[in-house]
Amino acid sequence: MKRPNHSPGATGHMRRPVDDKLAPNHNDHNHDPNEHHHETGEYEGCDHNSNPWETRSLLISGVLVGLGLVGQWTKSLPAIGTEAIFAAAILAGGWMLLPGAWAAVRRLRPNISSLMVIAVVGASVIGEWAEAATVVFLFGVAEWLEGWADRRAQRAVEALLEIAPKTATVKRDGKFTDLPVEDVCVNETVAVKSGMNIPLDGEVLAGESAVNQAPITGESVPVDKRKGDTVFAGTVNGEGSLEIRVTKLAGDTTLARIIRLVKEAQEQKAPTQRFVDVFARYYTPAVTVVALLVFLVPLLLLGGDWSQWLYRACVLLIIACPCALVISTPVSIVAGLTALARRGVLVKGGAHLESIAKLKALAVDKTGTITEGRPQVLDIESLGESSIAEILRVAAAVDVHSSHPLAKAVVEHTTKFGVHFPRAENYVARNGRGAEGVIDGHAYFVGNHRFTHDLGVCSEEIERRLAASEGKGQSVVVVGHRPHGDCVGEVLGIIAIGDTVRANAAGAIRALHAAGIKSVVMLSGDNQRTADFIAKQVGIDEARGDLLPEGKVAAVKALRGKHGVVGMVGDGVNDAPAMASATVGVAMGAAGTDAAIETADIALMKDDLGKIAETVRLGQRTMGIIRFNITFALGLKALFLGLTLSGHASLWLAIIADTGATLLVVANALRLLR
Repeated sequence: MKRPNHSPGATGHMRRPVDDKLAPNHNDHNHDPNEHHHETGEYEGCDHNSNPWETRSLLISGVLVGLGLVGQWTKSLPAIGTEAIFAAAILAGGWMLLPGAWAAVRRLRPNISSLMVIAVVGASVIGEWAEAATVVFLFGVAEWLEGWADRRAQRAVEALLEIAPKTATVKRDGKFTDLPVEDVCVNETVAVKSGMNIPLDGEVLAGESAVNQAPITGESVPVDKRKGDTVFAGTVNGEGSLEIRVTKLAGDTTLARIIRLVKEAQEQKAPTQRFVDVFARYYTPAVTVVALLVFLVPLLLLGGDWSQWLYRACVLLIIACPCALVISTPVSIVAGLTALARRGVLVKGGAHLESIAKLKALAVDKTGTITEGRPQVLDIESLGESSIAEILRVAAAVDVHSSHPLAKAVVEHTTKFGVHFPRAENYVARNGRGAEGVIDGHAYFVGNHRFTHDLGVCSEEIERRLAASEGKGQSVVVVGHRPHGDCVGEVLGIIAIGDTVRANAAGAIRALHAAGIKSVVMLSGDNQRTADFIAKQVGIDEARGDLLPEGKVAAVKALRGKHGVVGMVGDGVNDAPAMASATVGVAMGAAGTDAAIETADIALMKDDLGKIAETVRLGQRTMGIIRFNITFALGLKALFLGLTLSGHASLWLAIIADTGATLLVVANALRLLR
């Protein structure tokens, strides 16, 4: 068992990432801890963690600015008095600017804070105390509100942590005792009363109830749970009472993994965000140079009032401040990732969110994606003297070694009808074809249509029977003697297996097309006739059957060559090579499946193909908001740059425009959290 960490809500390695990463990491470990860093890591400004002392200083600055303006407008105070009040307001609010500005001086790299400090000092030098104080106060307000927006987006993930109970009712020594979840071990039994949150991942041992799994899967309707079913930490038990066998420690629950992965995703920058960071890195020094030229060149070439050109240079510095530009992308990405996590969709980084928004083609696996993934034996045909029971006995003896859905269906059917079977010896899986094994000294095979051709045991009669089943959309399992030595192979029988098409599959495909996906292609290891039958039922554009794993990889690469940005939907394990070949790999039904969560770029916690279209639309909406924010921020800068150079902009207008732009892009990004 991992070393317990008694901080609420998680254990071991889980607690620290959740706690430490819930707020942006503004303190780079290579820098002075007293420095404050802007969210992008490139621009130092106010710390976006709410600091009560800084908040009070900001309030004092605002009050002093108000008093100074009243005194100035009413002439109730002498000029020296109002200037003193404005100077005090600058000092009070200056703590929001000075740490970042000092960092810029130390590194010889201009940043947002240094631009503001230069502008404030310049305005004070030429006697514009009211405007200088207002600049300091409104900049502080903008920074505080940026921090509030950041905390709002981060809080949505932090709320996930709080839904898991801190204690569990554990059965020990025949008695139920309340203990911290960190102290509960795997395989212990916990009791969950009606209306209570389930404390840990587990399997139902006793009782029946409807469980609200919305925090994990995004499902709006409670799911009925009974003995043998899986339940997740943080989900809400309904009217019944449950006893659950714990399957995961507190720090390893599905909920804990979701929180950790979402936090890691929020730290990864999307290409657009990296572009903005690089742009701003060169933009700010360039603006500083331009402001210096605006001040010096007219004086040296034209002469004139130095205070007038210093004023315009200060206005330019404030107008050019890239606050809105820098904050626009990260807040949007965090909000988009968090909104999807609430819906049961894990996106492992802004880069994948941006890619899903550009998706042009989608490859989907058949079994478990388009179909339910719970195939059942529908028919058994004997092609010789073997009885149905003997065919089932041989098939189950080989298939019992496999976890493939078709193999499980055969074993379950054989067990259900009371046919006893051994475990085949010398079992060998033939990837994408079937399997072989030895039973009572004889070599047998169980496989698909392709395998019969590979073994040379297919005939016209067998071909006809297989075609009849495949034409109905059924998968076929051929059972027979494997050619071995002097023994001639033969087919003993055919097992027809059917899988139900998901009820929402056709609607999900229509939604994908409506979201802008040009081509949806089904990739299946099943025969082409079955693949075509299923594809036609749900409206898939193209079906490719008889594919081995390497064939699926080749198909995905071909789609990328044709469409560019391509997604691959699978179970996260069997389809891992094809998912890795796609631009974006999507795992279906990842709740409780560690391998699926770790393998894919995007994990759908519920088996709901409709979530993919929802993810595409939200990704597109996120990128649309980012594009608007960037265009708006740059367009506004260009407009006011012209006004400044022509002498039609003031410090008042500059700071109001800068603050307003910042507030607008933040509010626009937070719409994603609705």
